[in-house]
Amino acid sequence: MNPFSKSMDAAASGMRAQGFRIRVVSENIANVDTPGYHRKTISFGNVFTQRTGATGVRVDRIGLDNSALEMSHNPAHPMADEDGNVELSNVSLMTEMADGREANRSYEANLAMFQQARKMYSSLLSVLNR
Repeated sequence: MNPFSKSMDAAASGMRAQGFRIRVVSENIANVDTPGYHRKTISFGNVFTQRTGATGVRVDRIGLDNSALEMSHNPAHPMADEDGNVELSNVSLMTEMADGREANRSYEANLAMFQQARKMYSSLLSVLNR
């Protein structure tokens, strides 16, 4: 397989992985005020694509952040325990915003790499057609 296809395949796998990461961040942000919600985490792994011979990235696993949930004393809350305490989520909006921004920038970097490889491939084909 040609190196341009390898580059585009690697960039596409990065875009897929970062797109999924943005989805996980969005789910965490949507549940920031959900009592008892544990933040989702994502990890990546390398993958070798037999078809193109390229190494890329894939979502390895989605896990839960098992850090302690914040407690709030609110006896009127429907999910309060017998002492009037409610477990809040362990989602930090600031952390999620930073993760989202990093995922977005990584996605954009992979997109730029994909577009550059496509442009170079098109230039090569136009030179060969002369």
